[in-house]
Amino acid sequence: MSKDDLRLDHIGYYTADLAAEAGRLSSGYGLEPYARSTGGDALAVGGGLVRLVLTQPDTAGHPGAAYLDRHGDGVADIALGVTDAATAFRTAVDRGAVPVSPPTVRDGFVTATIRGAGDLVHTFVQRPAGADERALPGCTPLPPATGALDAGLVEVDHLAVCVPSGDLAATVAFYRHVLDFQLIFAESITIGDQAMRTEVVKNGSVTLTLIEPDAAREPGHIDEFLAAHGGAGVQHLAMSTVDITAAVDAAGGGGVEFLPTPGTYYDLLAERLRPVKYPPHELRRRNILVDEDHDGQLYQIFARSAHPRGTFFFELIERLGARSFGSGNIAALYQAVELQRAHHRDTRTEAAA
Repeated sequence: MSKDDLRLDHIGYYTADLAAEAGRLSSGYGLEPYARSTGGDALAVGGGLVRLVLTQPDTAGHPGAAYLDRHGDGVADIALGVTDAATAFRTAVDRGAVPVSPPTVRDGFVTATIRGAGDLVHTFVQRPAGADERALPGCTPLPPATGALDAGLVEVDHLAVCVPSGDLAATVAFYRHVLDFQLIFAESITIGDQAMRTEVVKNGSVTLTLIEPDAAREPGHIDEFLAAHGGAGVQHLAMSTVDITAAVDAAGGGGVEFLPTPGTYYDLLAERLRPVKYPPHELRRRNILVDEDHDGQLYQIFARSAHPRGTFFFELIERLGARSFGSGNIAALYQAVELQRAHHRDTRTEAAA
């Protein structure tokens, strides 16, 4: 493997209720079913280049059953498209990767799997020449859905993986030295009494945002994720769009709930930047966040987690040149929340007087 060899083939997701999860992704994000396993325990859904393979374990011995016991529904496999799965597997293992399953041939596909962070795995997928880009081994294609929701999704922008405090350096080293990812972004963020460290690695079309909390500071939402999830894992999946306002309207109309943003965030927006594509009142109405770096701007919004444990969630993101990941929004949101809290305290004090 070398830089730019990898592509994101699909994302494997274990769920305890296949029908409910598929329905939610279809109605909320326009991720429509396009293939089903011959046994009926797996369903592939997608929109644009976003492809998820949902699997509901059908026996107690299924590897997904143990995953669900430990973590609940979630991303279990970030499958990597390669030109030679056997060589990719052998190279990764020679470099220290833990093997999960050796190269196997089925329906012309060659697949092999290694372990990633925590219980996350990576399956190398070598597609047969001329195969449809959505084809999957052991699956039957489904006819296109009619009247499907169009949320305008383009591709997976990144996946955020949270690891316990002290594990970030080793995790980054694994992706860099075993899978030839490049470190493209790194920063430490301190907000109030909380802090976390983020390092972003990329190879080809696969971008992973790796995050660890600072154990020396007060616990925050990363600590909460790790506790509720039962260790390291994928916290969120970010999907890109070319029109985030239309995407939010479509997803919201399909039942997706997005996290609210304090009004003070938009009151203070002019002090940080001037949105170049959408007027502030349109962003405020939809709770869309905006950030910028030296290369441009980005717009993003986070969906409220529909996970039983409140862990995994989706993000919608639109990039206008920006290469960062909205870290400026973290500080801006914190400032907005603190100002809102101060206003509420003053209001209560006045009322009491």
